Amino acid sequence: MIDILSKRYFYFAFSLLVILPGLVLLSIGGLPLSIDFTGGSLLEVQFEAGKTPETAELVNLYEDAGIDDAQITSTDTGSLMIRSSFLTNEVRDSILTTMREKTASEVTVVRFDSVGPSIGKQVASRAALAVAVAALAVIIYITAAFRKVPNAFRYGICAVIAMVHDVAVVFSIAGIGAMFFDWQIDALFLTALLTVIGFSVQDKVVVFDRIRENSNLLRKLEYEKLVNHSIVQTLQRSINTQLMTVEFLLLALALFGGITLQEFSVILLVGLFSGTYSSIFVAAPILVLWEKREWTTWFKRKEETAI
Repeated sequence: MIDILSKRYFYFAFSLLVILPGLVLLSIGGLPLSIDFTGGSLLEVQFEAGKTPETAELVNLYEDAGIDDAQITSTDTGSLMIRSSFLTNEVRDSILTTMREKTASEVTVVRFDSVGPSIGKQVASRAALAVAVAALAVIIYITAAFRKVPNAFRYGICAVIAMVHDVAVVFSIAGIGAMFFDWQIDALFLTALLTVIGFSVQDKVVVFDRIRENSNLLRKLEYEKLVNHSIVQTLQRSINTQLMTVEFLLLALALFGGITLQEFSVILLVGLFSGTYSSIFVAAPILVLWEKREWTTWFKRKEETAI
């Protein structure tokens, strides 16, 4: 049988290696929040062929209108996306009129979104509340479902730890994407994050449920071997469910779905893979670590050497 749990500290180290770089980038640059959370306006415009103005010209145009925080990026279709503080309809129309005059071009508005600052703060606070409620619900549900298993609350705690792992992976990817691809944390990011949490919890319940079943069937088996046996039994199901049905579809969407859906699909792709990975290589190993109270011997060898 495959011995998965004997290398559990390697899996923990690998997770840190994946998570830390992105979180460091986020700590340096701050959360790249979009207007969905901070409030502001996003204006996407398309100019006639050969008449697209320079970025500096558009920045000056916004500054003349009293907006001094405009950020401009181009899309794969040739349009320009301009993010700025909140624009009223009058200011937006004035900016568009000036664009047409200075470029002598027809300016097509592809997209215009505006969110007030108070609404943005409300969305951010409710997003944090949703994640906190989800974590609490996981602990309560798993503890109740596994109430006949010794130390049932451990399963809920380990599921939440693994869920935090998956959330950290998602934010790490967002930090790397913000640094190199100008990604932002928007409403689609929140949708992807909550989807990852849902799939993550589902995977943990499947693995833990098999451990519960084997706890009755294989009572005489040492706990680590029992958990390892349970993981191996669910391994094929986890891989087939994720890779064959979800991951390949998300990979195709990330490659061919266009820039608008690229961030969403990549975050889902990595987040769902992390959910499967953490079920096998994080949540279950932590259960074993907790059962064996291994933290009491982490530094024992060093202390003996010093003596």
